[in-house]
Amino acid sequence: MQITFAKILPIAAAVALVTACGKKEEKPAEPSASAPAAAAPAAGGGEVVVKIGHAAPLTGGIAHLGKDNENGARLAVEEVNKAGLEVGGKKIKLELVGEDDAADPKTGTSVAQKLVDAKVVAVVGHLNSGVSIPASKIYSDAGIVQISPSSTNPDYTKQGFKTTYRVVATDAQQGPALANYAAKSLHAKSVAIVDDATAYGKGLADEFEKTAKAAGVNVVAREATNDKATDFKAILTKIKGKKPDVIMYGGMDATGGPFAKQAKELGISSKIVGGDGVCTDKVAELAGDAVSNIICSEAGLALSKMENGADFQKRYQARFNAPVQIYAPFTYDAVMVIVDAMKRANSVEPAAILAEMPKTNYKGVIGNIAFDEKGDMKEGTITLYEYKDKKKSVLDVVKM
Repeated sequence: MQITFAKILPIAAAVALVTACGKKEEKPAEPSASAPAAAAPAAGGGEVVVKIGHAAPLTGGIAHLGKDNENGARLAVEEVNKAGLEVGGKKIKLELVGEDDAADPKTGTSVAQKLVDAKVVAVVGHLNSGVSIPASKIYSDAGIVQISPSSTNPDYTKQGFKTTYRVVATDAQQGPALANYAAKSLHAKSVAIVDDATAYGKGLADEFEKTAKAAGVNVVAREATNDKATDFKAILTKIKGKKPDVIMYGGMDATGGPFAKQAKELGISSKIVGGDGVCTDKVAELAGDAVSNIICSEAGLALSKMENGADFQKRYQARFNAPVQIYAPFTYDAVMVIVDAMKRANSVEPAAILAEMPKTNYKGVIGNIAFDEKGDMKEGTITLYEYKDKKKSVLDVVKM
């Protein structure tokens, strides 16, 4: 490749930076447009700033969940900086680069490229499976670790990318846990299934359906809506005539709450089961009294069941003046896993961090974190909840 005079200064700066990060001085290699610089000297001159990306919906119907995720990552960055971090003989200052993906696949890929261009060394995100999946190719092409705290669709880690990880269980575990509860504990003989046509909602519903059928439960209806819907009465009226024992809803709380509320208004008494997207405090506001008819799951331990959950809740509440929604402990730990990989690699280079990820064995807020060959958690846990007095209450914990 011909190197013009205009390119000489950036190349020289990159070589100096690698030396500053504590690596051995080597013969400069030909620069690559897809290889991001890991860090830059801070303004004060004594620290190296290392950027970690975060992506989640900060606008739209599930912005409260996206902000919860971002807050968890921000708390981790702030606590690491306060404690002090040294890697490769240099003092490191972490910087969280947060982006709004609007829970939209197209926006998500643009955000992913923006984070790559910002020279982040790793990314925590995205929240939604439907965004994490297309964004993952961009991170893979750039050689940047991506850890999703909440994307549960099995396809996310089935693409063969070495950069793709998650710190939650999958819908291949969550769907069966819900279906088995419906069959064995609710004694359902028939179910109706509705999903929001997203990668997450449909994927969860598909896994639920497979297990329900295998358990001998009759699926009397399979319907689809969308993640922006507000009126479900046409679908619910059709389902009402089928008289299912249980209705499974695959989607988020922004639609799951109104879905449950409208079901009650139509006189439907069937229990409604849903996944982690529905399993929030917010759904109680949206469903009103109908929330008592919801049983839902989370793809991980309940905060109340985490060994250090109470302490995390206290620190989170003090910092953000708000309670944890769902996955803030998971984003917190995702940042800590990245930092742990930096320490073990003795480097803040993206390639060095990536090389250490398969060897992760980290005890975090959510429990022990270790990954299989696909990037999934070796130890998956599903927590089932009901709502009492509009508050989540643990029903059962299922080890997968």
